[in-house]
Amino acid sequence: MAQVELIMPKMGESVAEATITGWLKEVGDTIEADESVVEIATDKVDSEVPSTAEGVLIEKLFNEGDVVQVGQAIAIIGAEGETAVETSSTTPQKEEVVPVGTSVSVESAVAKVTPVAEKISNSATNRFYSPLVRSIAEKEGVSLNELEAISGSGKDGRVTKKDILNYLPNRTQEVAISSPASSNGVTKPQVKVESKPIGVSISSGDEIIEMDRMRKLIANHMVMSKHTSPHVTSYVEADMTNIVNWRNKIKNEFLARESEKITFTPIIIEAIIKAIKDFPMINISVDGDNIIKKKNINIGMATALPSGNLIVPVIKNADQLNLVGLTKTVNDLANRARNNKLDPDDIAAGTYTVTNVGSFGNVMGTPIINQPQVAIMAVGAIQKKPAVIETPDGDAIAIRHKMFLSHAYDHRVVDGALGGMFVRKVADYLEEFDVNREI
Repeated sequence: MAQVELIMPKMGESVAEATITGWLKEVGDTIEADESVVEIATDKVDSEVPSTAEGVLIEKLFNEGDVVQVGQAIAIIGAEGETAVETSSTTPQKEEVVPVGTSVSVESAVAKVTPVAEKISNSATNRFYSPLVRSIAEKEGVSLNELEAISGSGKDGRVTKKDILNYLPNRTQEVAISSPASSNGVTKPQVKVESKPIGVSISSGDEIIEMDRMRKLIANHMVMSKHTSPHVTSYVEADMTNIVNWRNKIKNEFLARESEKITFTPIIIEAIIKAIKDFPMINISVDGDNIIKKKNINIGMATALPSGNLIVPVIKNADQLNLVGLTKTVNDLANRARNNKLDPDDIAAGTYTVTNVGSFGNVMGTPIINQPQVAIMAVGAIQKKPAVIETPDGDAIAIRHKMFLSHAYDHRVVDGALGGMFVRKVADYLEEFDVNREI
């Protein structure tokens, strides 16, 4: 049989690479079509890659722990007794392949890479540095001397992306502060300020817990988001009384009819969708100096995992679903997220995100934008409060169900007026909910 390359599959527009976490097959093992061959992990979800052909695994092109770009060959499948032959689509240097486009996966967002010479011409050791390592070094101001001092874990001592990313937080940085020339034209000497990482004091009895892979990726993604977007947060308190009363009235009937519980989440998402249609410039992304206005409304819903980590499955084309459809999709994604059953596509292509801090008893929060989106909304706990209401007989004080909405947005492209009007509009839709609505 002709040899077949097993390719790292496309896993959504925002995922450009994956880490091989384990091989399910060894060289020489027989493989059925659609049988899982290798386990992979992205910055968003764990998954398996199935074989596209029946045959025998004759070569692994990557090892456990290697980072592989989407579209690269990861294994060769052929007939028993064959040896692998070189094919044109197999990339010889794993770290030199760089995704084209607007990828925003945590590590690939470090830099956009352009082709460079394979070897640094003035390298005293004639050491090889891949284009990705070169780009990271240039972006972070790492000198050639620093590069040559890094201990490489790659083949022949080559510095890998992991090596340089591990080096960056611990390097000693020199910041040159230039003073303007004096009135007599003489330039004042430069002052160099040296800064070092802050050490953490560890006392007897302290427990050191290493971050798991997902926690490291979440940490990097959150820092990147804060570095990318100037965050502003606007707050509105919404009266949820009509919704609370309506849900209490229909929830048992809905469960019996649909075999699904109806929570507040799909109702809130429905209001957000309506507000996005009123203010479509919230449903955008930034690409350099360009604003990308999204056609689809894909709502991400932040979901806490049993491990304590967080994942954001996405409701695709959420505006095309009615409340029953939203309820079933929300429940399905939440259940599969908690049971580690999400597919890579389930967490891709979100355009706006909502996070429910109220599920932990919090009344409000300051959420971090889920890049490359430009806004996110946190909904707080629903609390009974005394409030002034207008009646035909005048103002009165009554017990109402209240909830805070916290809307964080990217001030590069969303000004306070738009950010504030949007969250107010969401609150309006919630407060105007029809208590006689049939579902």
